[in-house]
Amino acid sequence: MAILIFADTSNGKVSKNALEAASYGAKVASSLGTSATVITFGNADAAALAAFGTQGVTKVLVNRSLSNADSRQISKLVVGAAEKEGASVIVFSHDLIGRAVAPRVSARLGAGLVSGAIDYPNTSAGFTVKVNLFSGKAYGEIEVLSEKKVISVLPNSVGLANAGGSASVEDFAFDAGASSVKVKEVKKNEGEISLPEAELVVSAGRGMKGPENWGMIEELAKELGAATACSRPVADIGWRPHHEHVGQTGIAIAPNLYIAVGISGAIQHLAGVNRSKVIVVVNSDPEAPFFKAADYGIVGDAFQVVPQITEALRKFKASHN
Repeated sequence: MAILIFADTSNGKVSKNALEAASYGAKVASSLGTSATVITFGNADAAALAAFGTQGVTKVLVNRSLSNADSRQISKLVVGAAEKEGASVIVFSHDLIGRAVAPRVSARLGAGLVSGAIDYPNTSAGFTVKVNLFSGKAYGEIEVLSEKKVISVLPNSVGLANAGGSASVEDFAFDAGASSVKVKEVKKNEGEISLPEAELVVSAGRGMKGPENWGMIEELAKELGAATACSRPVADIGWRPHHEHVGQTGIAIAPNLYIAVGISGAIQHLAGVNRSKVIVVVNSDPEAPFFKAADYGIVGDAFQVVPQITEALRKFKASHN
């Protein structure tokens, strides 16, 4: 009985999501008295991959022949590694790749699937995993009865172990077949802060009244060194790109500081940001639901408040240089 974790390092880097999945898998392994192994692919160097050891992983299997792999190839790779290691639990991050690959692996292995786990499984009597229900208003526990289990972990739902240590790195030769997807072009977001990993986030909603007013949000984010985000309605009507959408149906985040400007605070939005350490809400409506979840609230016109905050930050930074 071993634990296998899939980590996406195809861009040559180890992401926070990958480390969280590794930490989760290693803790499950510890509770079951077994070891945790990471399976990945791409050209990340051995030193970067060995860093999975800081999360309690003992071994990393890496397939160097795959690049720009599709979900079918990745699922075959993971199943091959699971069979090699005799894995009983396979862990993914509940990110774009994990949501596509985990169900495929579950079907191939005949394993029970828990999608979007928010806590470690309870293994004291059986195997139950906690998930969000009703847009985060309630929690449910799923009992997995199958011998093999596949879990995708909601990003930012568990912390990192940072226990120290280094994992061994081994090449894993495996033929996953040819890709059914032809990649014509890959564009990178140069200079942007990764939203799921950002420690500071400035987000805005329909209270901004139009995409032409987003400059003040970007200026505030620039002064803070923060990522920008938005509510779902803003992404749906095309004011901002969908990769900035945070909430239950978007990206779940857990920054140290989350500033919400002109967002009413629908349940679905709160479900994606309620793990933020500090929430600051700026809204002209004193009855906006978001104020109930806020650590600090400012009732006022965003078009006046946001520039004032930005200018105050500039003066503070200038006086401390």
